Amino acid sequence: MSTWVWVDGNLSPSGDARVAALDHGLTVGDGVFETCKVVHGTPFALTRHLARLRRSAEIIGLRLAWSDDDLRAASEAAIGAASIDAANATVGVERLRITITGGPGPLGSDRSDVPPTLVVAAGPGSPWPPITQVVTVPWTRNERSAVAGAKTTSYAENVVALAEAHRHGASEALLANTVGLLSEGTGSNIFLELDGLLCTPSLASGCLPGITRALVCAAVDVVERDDLTLDDLVRTSEAFLTSSTRDVHPIDAIDGRPLPAPGPLTAEAVEAFASLQARTLDPA
Repeated sequence: MSTWVWVDGNLSPSGDARVAALDHGLTVGDGVFETCKVVHGTPFALTRHLARLRRSAEIIGLRLAWSDDDLRAASEAAIGAASIDAANATVGVERLRITITGGPGPLGSDRSDVPPTLVVAAGPGSPWPPITQVVTVPWTRNERSAVAGAKTTSYAENVVALAEAHRHGASEALLANTVGLLSEGTGSNIFLELDGLLCTPSLASGCLPGITRALVCAAVDVVERDDLTLDDLVRTSEAFLTSSTRDVHPIDAIDGRPLPAPGPLTAEAVEAFASLQARTLDPA
């Protein structure tokens, strides 16, 4: 099946979709985005994703010209078109991405006084294995960055770190922040057991406020800590990642050190998250 893309009101297969060559999202990474998994044609936790999209836009000073109803309608159109395309495919619509950029701009960081660009894409996902491996990398997350806490399209740092993880046979790279505190993965949040408690880095670490992270923190007992370091990854007895496409993803090795997967705290989080999704596809 094809990914279908809604660009400023025009719906087409991804191969035919177009944005301006000098769009600021392309030239300088000036944009924000959200990725949702799609369950039976419905984006999971869309209300939370749209709220975070607006927070991200506010952080980077990007004005949004659309209401949540507009964004929902564009999402429904893209999912609907992709669903028709997927009717005879073995894989259905599993992923939705909403991207908003600064629109066409000059060859530099200054923005133009033009409307932003809205791109909504729906299509198949990439299935994750039941368990996964992660590695730590030497680069840092800047907790004092001007865009800390925003989900921006400026992803080059994540691309480099993730490529390093793949070179080591892992699906994710874990980063500390500028003062050596454990922060997050390139596209996920990290949870680990310490002294019998389930812990995760606090938002002060510079990690993204993940949607799945927040739902897991509300569903099971979690201690958000300001003092976790990479050394804690060495002494944990179990760990898992969370993201909008991974859900709760058990880790069976960190830097090659084996871990039980899933451990008891991980299994509890997996069950709690699955139960939440069974109750509602748009948790408050």
